[in-house]
Amino acid sequence: MSEESEAQADLWATGISVRHPVEFVRSRLDQLGCLTVAGALAAERNGVRARIGGIVTHRQRPSTARGVIFFNLEDETGLLNVVVLPDVWEKNRAVARKHPGLVIDGVLEFRDGVTNFVARSFTPWPAKGVTSRNFR
Repeated sequence: MSEESEAQADLWATGISVRHPVEFVRSRLDQLGCLTVAGALAAERNGVRARIGGIVTHRQRPSTARGVIFFNLEDETGLLNVVVLPDVWEKNRAVARKHPGLVIDGVLEFRDGVTNFVARSFTPWPAKGVTSRNFR
């Protein structure tokens, strides 16, 4: 079994693995110019355009958020809050809603010690063996 297949089997059988699925595509994400989540969080800068790749752990649409969707994007280095405004959601809905593995282009927002990533566009990548928790 390859290391990637072994990690997929672990996730399938137990729901956990000692390897993160993004590890297996990190070189591809690096070639696309993606920051790691840790790199994005360490920037501590507001208004910086960036590209980040990872796995959506969950998507939320609170009824009080006026159509704004919230994602958590995870890679092997951490977890990042992603904000998707209604117009961006409508343009990217098919990709953004369906795929757990995403490359997201957007802008880092850093205020009061908190970093959010405001999404502009989405590109899928094949995240094998993982799913997202959606709109619960």
